[in-house]
Amino acid sequence: MMKKLSSNDPCPCGSGVKYKKCCARFHKGALAPDALSLMKSRYSAYAVGDARYIIRTTHPENPDYSEDRKAWREEILNFCRANDFLGLEILDFSSIDEKRATVEFVATLSGGVIREKSLFLMEDGEWLYHSALEINN
Repeated sequence: MMKKLSSNDPCPCGSGVKYKKCCARFHKGALAPDALSLMKSRYSAYAVGDARYIIRTTHPENPDYSEDRKAWREEILNFCRANDFLGLEILDFSSIDEKRATVEFVATLSGGVIREKSLFLMEDGEWLYHSALEINN
């Protein structure tokens, strides 16, 4: 059900800014300046079915990381096609230090709600999604 997005449509991340002025620039190669921007741009990438971006911004230590890019890409695209991405709410963003940060969020999808606290690591000047952490309520 991937959403075909015009560059003038509102960005899926919920910023209220046009896609072309928001997450599209990261999808086209600009580096996210912080973990929060990366989190939002990854959500938008799922919403528009940009598996290449998801793969490129995933840390090699992530449990879903795969050397079989073709199969991994297809897995991501299947997830994107199976869901409508209805909204993203950021609950918390904190920098642990200059190379580690966390973002806690709620993503509302047609297939259900995902609540996650994500760990992001800075590697070679680029923020990457590392893994989901336990959420202590």
